[in-house]
Amino acid sequence: MQISLESPDQPDVIQLIDDLDAYQKPLYPPESHYGIDIAALSAANVLFAVARDDEGKAIGCGAIVMEPEFGELKRMYVRPESRGQGIAAKVLSFLESEATARGCALFRLETGVSQPAALSFYASAGYTRRGPFGSYPNDPLSVFMQKDAG
Repeated sequence: MQISLESPDQPDVIQLIDDLDAYQKPLYPPESHYGIDIAALSAANVLFAVARDDEGKAIGCGAIVMEPEFGELKRMYVRPESRGQGIAAKVLSFLESEATARGCALFRLETGVSQPAALSFYASAGYTRRGPFGSYPNDPLSVFMQKDAG
């Protein structure tokens, strides 16, 4: 497996994002969806990582939006058939390392109450719950978390 920073505007990566949306959209009402699109993921302040298998197929992704005060984790996803191999942890570690090297000292994220596997994953990676941040509303379906860098 190889993880690197790539453009999100590639057909196989767009399919990953579409698969993530197909998974998440039935879980929450439209007003509780806070995912960002391919154009936003392509912005200059976004680090977008793709995990590829030995054949070069995109099997996972994630992003950190670099804000002045923190980096926000977005769009973490691993294909269901590739789960259980530590790919998400490796993508997360890669992103945190890349962001830290660029001066990021704090990571934040928003995820949902209906995603226990994600909540458990982030907690095991050292993220702790906090209140809403940035422009997020106090949505009862959201869980906000953060972690200090390194």
